[in-house]
Amino acid sequence: MYQAFLIKYGEIGIKGKNRHVFEDALVLQISHALKPVDGEFEVTKEQGRIYVTAEGDFDYEETVTALTRVFGIVGICPMVQVEENGIEQLEKDVLAFLNSVYPEKNQSFKVQTKRAKKSYPMDSMEINARLGECILDAFPDMRVDVHDPQILLHVEIRNKVNIYSEIIPGPGGMPVGTAGKAMLLLSGGIDSPVAGYMIAKRGVTIEATYFHAPPYTSERAKQKVVDLARIVARYSGPIKLNIVNFTDIQMYIYDKCPHDELTIIMRRYMMKIAEHFAKEDHCLGLITGESIGQVASQTMQSLAATNEVCTLPVYRPLIAFDKNDIIAVSEKIDTYETSILPFEDCCTIFVAKHPVTKPNVNIIKRSERNLKEKIDELVHTAIETVETVLVEA
Repeated sequence: MYQAFLIKYGEIGIKGKNRHVFEDALVLQISHALKPVDGEFEVTKEQGRIYVTAEGDFDYEETVTALTRVFGIVGICPMVQVEENGIEQLEKDVLAFLNSVYPEKNQSFKVQTKRAKKSYPMDSMEINARLGECILDAFPDMRVDVHDPQILLHVEIRNKVNIYSEIIPGPGGMPVGTAGKAMLLLSGGIDSPVAGYMIAKRGVTIEATYFHAPPYTSERAKQKVVDLARIVARYSGPIKLNIVNFTDIQMYIYDKCPHDELTIIMRRYMMKIAEHFAKEDHCLGLITGESIGQVASQTMQSLAATNEVCTLPVYRPLIAFDKNDIIAVSEKIDTYETSILPFEDCCTIFVAKHPVTKPNVNIIKRSERNLKEKIDELVHTAIETVETVLVEA
């Protein structure tokens, strides 16, 4: 019976004079998310409300799924919208709604009216009482429960009347595109896709850079990362993915530097290269999936050593997360099963048996002097031979 959805937003409501900018961005993101869905939709905004109206037949489940992936939405309310024609007609509309949605008429209920149209001749409490009485007369087995009702019937009186009783949770956050752009260092692990999702949730458009090391990493490992980007793109929108051939740089570092410093020095060069692409595309920062103390390269000292080569800010949304917290998010967004596929990436191939956990930046820089002979040339080649893919959901 539903042909329309009322879209509820959260933080956007406190944006003051700039609120319309965020509302317009949310309307745009909703329209984009619904393009692949079977059906024709109109997305409109009116007096602090956003509506999605289906024109003709549409796939209800697919529509709801698409909307639950749009950042900025906190609630999706399948609703019936009717003309405002007085209280007698409203009573008929409410009874028709309950008849259609709830086959069993033996549940507890509460009516909650919001009267945005102040010219309406009755106030909210009077409407609640009138509709409650009407429901009890029509369905004697139903009962009022104002504290914990099985059915919470929402009635919004505006230019038209919105009637709904279900609020499907949305992902929250802010509409993508309202907070600039950043570059995600994406690997085939569990953490970095979650980091990308969480930054996108705050309204940031994301691009990504992946470091590939053939023949030590396979084409299936590369495809795994593309698949992860595609899953994140369900939420973030299309992702420009830079695939960098990192083999020669890794092998040169492996030959010239102390093995206990390999991971830190490799990470520093990854950050440099990712920052190059970030600046090229006007990104405002880098994103990593690092969490304090999770591995040797993620101690406070190690993070400081990798940060030292960057001029852009480095955002680490998982910095205080336990591994189980990260896994929980990855399962929620459907990246976990792909992340645990057994195809290793370059971060796990060249790992020292006993990596340094408290690197000294000055010592790391001294080791990097061994690379002076050709590292710049190798970095330049890696940048020039980058493979760029636009990944869409």
